[in-house]
Amino acid sequence: MNMSTSSNLETRNLLDELCNFDRKGLFDLGHPLLNRIAESFVKAAGIGAVQAVSREAYFTALEGSREDHHGGLPPEISGAKKQPLPGLRGETSSKSLEAMVKKTGKESIQWGVAAGIYSGLTYGLKEARGAHDWKNSAVAGAITGATLALTLEDSTHEQIVQCAITGAAISTAANLLTGIF
Repeated sequence: MNMSTSSNLETRNLLDELCNFDRKGLFDLGHPLLNRIAESFVKAAGIGAVQAVSREAYFTALEGSREDHHGGLPPEISGAKKQPLPGLRGETSSKSLEAMVKKTGKESIQWGVAAGIYSGLTYGLKEARGAHDWKNSAVAGAITGATLALTLEDSTHEQIVQCAITGAAISTAANLLTGIF
């Protein structure tokens, strides 16, 4: 076998692996329910981390541009004071970075837990009822919404109910709109 055939074969195998990635999934934990929960958790946690870091980068850039543009006047005249990153407590950049990492970690776990719970519930309800419909989505969305409300500091009964209703409404709407767009 010559070098170009070997390279072509390796490229073909990599392409085949990438094309079949969605069908095989990330995990094989021995049961489809566990696989679905784990995959949903990992994918959503990654999305949550990217979202949190992007938001913090945006606010950092926004805060930096505000400090640089106070009508063209120097800070001594304009009275502008440099402040640490918004929403991050820390006097030094290392403390701010640590706060951002903690915040990002918390948000990514919340996203992962929400996706894992929702995905696991919809799969379990589909298997139990033998149907995949808006009812499964509504129940899974309500339970997921209520669970997320419980992760809030000082969550009230009203917040839990409101999040359950919102979760049910969003997931039901997503289920009903599937295939329309």
